[in-house]
Amino acid sequence: MIKLFITDLDGCLTKPFESPDWNVLTQVRELNRRSREKPEIPPLTICSGRPLPYVEAVAQWLDIAHPVIFENAGLYWPKSNRLSIDHFNDLELDQAREIKSWLFEEILQQYPEALFEFAKKTDIGFTHPDSEVIEAVYPKVERYVREKSHLFEVHKTDISINIILRSNNKKEGIVSLAAELDIPLENIAYIGDAGGDLEALRIVGVPFAPANAVEAVKEVSTVIEGEYTAAVLEAYQRIVEINLKE
Repeated sequence: MIKLFITDLDGCLTKPFESPDWNVLTQVRELNRRSREKPEIPPLTICSGRPLPYVEAVAQWLDIAHPVIFENAGLYWPKSNRLSIDHFNDLELDQAREIKSWLFEEILQQYPEALFEFAKKTDIGFTHPDSEVIEAVYPKVERYVREKSHLFEVHKTDISINIILRSNNKKEGIVSLAAELDIPLENIAYIGDAGGDLEALRIVGVPFAPANAVEAVKEVSTVIEGEYTAAVLEAYQRIVEINLKE
């Protein structure tokens, strides 16, 4: 029995830099609302590397009551406005400052359309609307972080590069959420599309990937024919069908 459905944001529930598909999002929201009355429909929540304000806003769209995961491992309770987030120690803070300084000087100044995610508290990231820029910049960022710090790791999506603490990834976020809600990992479904989702997908009971996911994610997941928001809705509907058969 799947008792919780978790979705990534960029690349899954939302398509970056495009207006949301409100019709499909409405259907996702209605399933989540019905979960309060129908035991075969698990409640919905979010696991994203994006900063809290964005994750909180989407949680409001979808009427999510369960804690959501932001910046990979921070927990936020939408209904009670409670927050749980890891704090950096002095060494991590120093290395994060060095990485930020290098990123500004060597990368962001070359790309005016790159947007640093200033609202982030526990990791370092920026977005750019051109996936070719992300692909060109990623090797340089990954090499710098690998050579300068064993505490941080680098992930990318089509529109972003994220530098996170190794101990602060989506896998750890989902483990913390499962413990908070007292739900075994095998009773959780998760849909993700990028490399940063891999470890999280490997630990849940039912992993999904949209058709637009990278190949490494597809290899460890059930692949949905649809893309982005439509894939999340289809995965949600499949979960309900699975639960009805049990």
